Amino acid sequence: MSKLQEILEYNKLFVENKKYEKYKATKYPDKKIVILSCMDTRLTELLLPALNLKNGDAKVVKNAGAVITHPYGSIMRSILVAVYELNAEEVFVIGHHGCGVSSLNVKDMIEKIIKRGISKDIIYNLEDTEVDLKKWFQGFDCVGDSVKESVSIIKNHPLIPKDIFVHGLVIDPETGELEVVVDGYK
Repeated sequence: MSKLQEILEYNKLFVENKKYEKYKATKYPDKKIVILSCMDTRLTELLLPALNLKNGDAKVVKNAGAVITHPYGSIMRSILVAVYELNAEEVFVIGHHGCGVSSLNVKDMIEKIIKRGISKDIIYNLEDTEVDLKKWFQGFDCVGDSVKESVSIIKNHPLIPKDIFVHGLVIDPETGELEVVVDGYK
């Protein structure tokens, strides 16, 4: 059975048995916060309970490393929508220990792309004209510094109002323990 078929079969039972009812919420975050966090699977069910949050309390934006790679990219766009359209008043950037992005080797990544059938010509053309893949795929050495950098991008963004608090934290993906890197109230 394909993964899609397995998901669809389960979904049919999920809807029929009204398992969705316990997740009902509005589109507005009850706690008026937006979280930028990593896509790491260890955080899927750990993150919200570790913050004493439930479904509907926060808008959660996830990407590899909880990193803002461009001040006008989709991550920043999502944060701005959360602030202006969904009434978020605080932003939390939450990185984590043992992040795969911290050990990302750009050269190896490009080699894997080529091994999966993407032509070297495409790689070279992208590098020559559109995007610096080495910079785009670049990881980070220190999760705390990476969180600080993303916090700075948000806090100093020309479209973020000065009354928005921007915090930076690092979570332990095993225990959920939080470390404050940037206290946005200070």
